[in-house]
Amino acid sequence: MTERFATTPFGGARISAAQFRHREAVDRRRAELNEGGNDTGRTEKWQLIRALTEARAAFGLSDRTIVVLDALLSFHPERELDGSQPVIVFPSNAELSLRSRGMADATLRRHLAALVEAGLILRRDSPNGKRYCRRDGYGEVESAFGFDLSPLALAAPAIHEAAEAARAHERLCRRLRGEITIHQRDVAKIIEAGREEGAGGQLGSQWERFAMDLMPLCRRLGRNVSSHVLEERRDALVRLRAEVETAYLNALDNQNMSGTDAGFERQYQNSNIDHPFEYRSEKELKPKTEPDHEHLPDGEVWREEGAGGLSEAGWAPETKSQPVPLDYLLKTCPTLASYARDGIGDWGDVLATAQLVRSMLGISPDAWNKACAAMGKLTAAVVIAAILERSEAIRSPGGYLRALTERAESGRFSLLPMLTALERAGEKAAVGPD
Repeated sequence: MTERFATTPFGGARISAAQFRHREAVDRRRAELNEGGNDTGRTEKWQLIRALTEARAAFGLSDRTIVVLDALLSFHPERELDGSQPVIVFPSNAELSLRSRGMADATLRRHLAALVEAGLILRRDSPNGKRYCRRDGYGEVESAFGFDLSPLALAAPAIHEAAEAARAHERLCRRLRGEITIHQRDVAKIIEAGREEGAGGQLGSQWERFAMDLMPLCRRLGRNVSSHVLEERRDALVRLRAEVETAYLNALDNQNMSGTDAGFERQYQNSNIDHPFEYRSEKELKPKTEPDHEHLPDGEVWREEGAGGLSEAGWAPETKSQPVPLDYLLKTCPTLASYARDGIGDWGDVLATAQLVRSMLGISPDAWNKACAAMGKLTAAVVIAAILERSEAIRSPGGYLRALTERAESGRFSLLPMLTALERAGEKAAVGPD
């Protein structure tokens, strides 16, 4: 016949090997503390519950289980838990339910069992299964039956270590999510730019393939997804971004530079679109009716060959039929030559370099096309060179070019005064202040 000891710490409930291991670990840890050392086994209970809240996944606990443990700690009057001796609390089910925000009895029992299985508390059951204490003649607790919180204090180093690991994992996940968002945004913008501008010629059909490849990589990730999944998503986006950027850069190398108004042009808020550099006064900028003989060789005949076409001796036409010598342009706007791939030898190089500079300044294809229609391609290229020369003083190059285009459409734009003002500014800068 086997006797049943109702006063065992396990009570009448079923036991498991894990409970034996937890109890043995607690006894061994207490023996180590009693031998002396720097570790006293004491810890501040509210800091510990905060750390356990962060590390609850490592211990297999839910947020509601933490609520129950928080309620149990509230029955211990001291702020510190001393793991070197039993710390037993003995609340009634009704009071424990109230401090657990009205949790039902069945739910309480489930979460208490989870705390026992995690090895954070131990059951100290009375002979009749009730929770109570016996006091001596002086009112001191002589023996108590309920829940022992000392294993929680003994597990403090592991809890704090797990909390630090959880914080590091959270930082890693936030960083990975940020990288994923940036890659998704940038890849989508490059694909959009390639679609709108038709960048790449034969590569145009690839933009649709890129868009289809991007779709599954933009699906929403779960809130508690692992860092491994985030790293896989990030790496896939990096590979796709490399393909998309390579395709777009190849298109740029083929002189098919492009941009979008929303993506590159800064917001134009200046109500006075006439920059003082371009429009100081009507008298000062009054266009000349005769070619400048200082720049026009003797006997040279001015002749236009259509809008935006070339004329004799390397002269470029202008909306008001004013000649602009190539050497005069390079002297007035020397910055343009620094962006040329192989130097500037003719007006074709000026046009190609202006297209490159246009993209760099953030001037959209729409603004450039309208300027070419109103002024002619070469005149628009000269305007781009002038804007580049004064880029530090012009807040919005795209909006500025649009303002000049509107003047050209109404017949109020003249190129030579703009270059003359640049020439004077350059001479003044070379001489220095008075």
